[in-house]
Amino acid sequence: MGVAGTVPLRRRATVLLIAASLLGIVAFGWPLFASPTSAVDLAHSGDAPWIFVVLVPLLLGVLLAELADGALDAKAVALLGVLAACGAALRLPSGGVAGFEPVFFLLVPAGRVLGRGFGFVLGALTLFVSALLTGGVGPWLPFQMFGAAWIGFFAGCLPPLRGRAEVLMLAAYGAVAALGYGLVLNLWFWPFATGETSSISYVPGAGLLDNLGRFWAFHLTTSLGFDLPRAVFTAVFLLIAGRPVLGALRRVSRRAAFGAPVTFAPAEPMVR
Repeated sequence: MGVAGTVPLRRRATVLLIAASLLGIVAFGWPLFASPTSAVDLAHSGDAPWIFVVLVPLLLGVLLAELADGALDAKAVALLGVLAACGAALRLPSGGVAGFEPVFFLLVPAGRVLGRGFGFVLGALTLFVSALLTGGVGPWLPFQMFGAAWIGFFAGCLPPLRGRAEVLMLAAYGAVAALGYGLVLNLWFWPFATGETSSISYVPGAGLLDNLGRFWAFHLTTSLGFDLPRAVFTAVFLLIAGRPVLGALRRVSRRAAFGAPVTFAPAEPMVR
């Protein structure tokens, strides 16, 4: 049983979420296991469209499975669309400049209140909609969708707390998730962004630990200074406005009564 107001995650949707996450792990990590003689498309110009083509049906499958199992209804789908539009609007004025990405400020409370599956789909859909609005469609898009989807998913896995402790927990999670998002997103372009001669370059066919060490050095020297402001902004936003956003989402979920069984009462006889 889920927390009150949470959209429950049923078995079929769980299987599809696992499949989508495995796809993401493979998409991010396969260069680390590529042999030196394999024909690797390090820029993802060839495989990114296929990743996207597989990811979108999996997300639709999650929605359809939840609808079929009664976990989602029209009200939940409508709320998903509204929150995705709001998240895309939050991303418009920033564009990620200097790590300023307020989209996570909405994604974390939504995943927390509405559940793991809802948070996963919301994260992916929000990045997809914002990419369409900003013209940011490219080989990076499916990887951004995976990163945001995982943030929403794990927000729904946090332990039950209330009050100030809950806000502090979400702020800490938001900071860690923002750092993790930057770390994971670096992995999609690192193999082709550093050439082949530096100490932080990807080396096809090198040992896993060797390439992971090079990747960590790349992350520390190129993007940690960008990721830290994102973490700080996300934590501060959640500390300031986390409680009212949580309250608003919980009021909406209570009034919408997601997953409430539909019953039909016998018609009253007409009085003539």
